[in-house]
Amino acid sequence: MNDFRQSPPAAVTYHVDEAGDGVLFGPMGRDRLQDAGAQQFFMLGMVRCAAEAEVARQLAGLREWLQKHPLYATIFSLKPEAQKTARAFHAKDDHAEIRSKVFELLTNLDFRFYAVIKDMRAVRDYVKRRNRMDSTYRYHPNELYDLTVRMLFKQRLHKEDHYRVVFARRGKSDRTEALAKQLLETRQTFLKEHDLTSASTLEIVPAYPWEQPCIQVADYCLWALQRCYEKHEARFLNALWSKVSLIHDVDDRSGAEYGTFLTRKGQPPDPEKIKNRWI
Repeated sequence: MNDFRQSPPAAVTYHVDEAGDGVLFGPMGRDRLQDAGAQQFFMLGMVRCAAEAEVARQLAGLREWLQKHPLYATIFSLKPEAQKTARAFHAKDDHAEIRSKVFELLTNLDFRFYAVIKDMRAVRDYVKRRNRMDSTYRYHPNELYDLTVRMLFKQRLHKEDHYRVVFARRGKSDRTEALAKQLLETRQTFLKEHDLTSASTLEIVPAYPWEQPCIQVADYCLWALQRCYEKHEARFLNALWSKVSLIHDVDDRSGAEYGTFLTRKGQPPDPEKIKNRWI
């Protein structure tokens, strides 16, 4: 049997999700980062599953087992009328006991996880500097989302014949055209910088997690990463660390000016270091 990590297929699919909303300001310019419990980081992540059908089968099998098990069956989110866990696993909504079962399953699935992390305090400082230079500038969360898209895909859209990028839908908005533009420009910039050519085709697919089970995997990976950075609890991320291909912590300048790069070959991020970053 071919080793997934050494023999990638000519067609590659990435499933993309996000953690955090990228919103900086409330009414009258109120700084939302000062609110109690405000998320201090925005994260964009994706997974590449070795066998999407197998991931779908195992997630569906776990959900069916939970719904039949007397210990879990009465949990409200598992009831069909709740339209939550019964439809798709979502780490934020899933009961803690269910979440632990999903993490156990994920440790045995074959996938790779990639992410870009932006510190919202650094984003806020950038916006304030920009406003001082240009009074007409107005920040929008899509600006941050598009930036992290470019960073996440910078070197990942030129080697294979076809790329299929499945994005988790953001509410009712459809930004397929805007995202395709970002990805195409990102690839073209990379090729020009490295004097390369590529005939790869690109397909953008917006989808809900219940339509694309690998999005559920991306969601759980991002929840674990967010838990480490926001709550300073690393055990969930540690459990999935062997799945990490690359995490780019853009605003951690302790390593280099362009941030810190983390892989499964090194140590997971230190929650205490994250907690004290701005002290």
